Amino acid sequence: MKLHEFAGAPNPRRVSIFLAEKGVEVPRNPVAMFHGEHRTDEFRQKNAMRQLPVLELDDGQCIAESVAICRYFEELHPEPPLFGVDAADKARVEMWSRRVELGLMMSVGNVWVHGAKATAKLLKQVPEVAALHRKAFVRHCAFLDQALTDRPFLAGERYTIADIGAQVWLDFGTTPLVGLAMDDAHGHLADWRARVAGRPSASA
Repeated sequence: MKLHEFAGAPNPRRVSIFLAEKGVEVPRNPVAMFHGEHRTDEFRQKNAMRQLPVLELDDGQCIAESVAICRYFEELHPEPPLFGVDAADKARVEMWSRRVELGLMMSVGNVWVHGAKATAKLLKQVPEVAALHRKAFVRHCAFLDQALTDRPFLAGERYTIADIGAQVWLDFGTTPLVGLAMDDAHGHLADWRARVAGRPSASA
């Protein structure tokens, strides 16, 4: 088994944090994305989308998409449960994961693609798209802040895959590469961010 990744990117980091929470060690293969290694014909055999991360199993099967990889390890290592413990809890975790992806991930991703200097040389940017998603980022942070007024984590009392998703995208969005910033008024979100940053897995 081998995990093909690009350390520091949000989706590979989601898997790294998940594995650290599970206490699972997997051999890593760093892929040089900035040198186009993920776009080679050889890598395309592992993932037709040419994206990272990719989990390559011992029999040669490859699993792409970070959440799919995490689900694979959840089945193999159910403790601690990071996708929920019963029907209602699993549904809440899925609900918050989707909200994070459709809100926070979409806004950060579009600012990165259309507003970052690092991507300007790779594609045609639309500055208006970046401007719209900077505002969307603020709105979604406010939404998460409100949700965290009465509980320590997004889906309830336990840290889950929903928190990991929000963690990696919020961290990436507020790097100098992307240049977004949290509103000081969002104190509940700031407290949550301090809690998740304090977990040992955050440095994975």
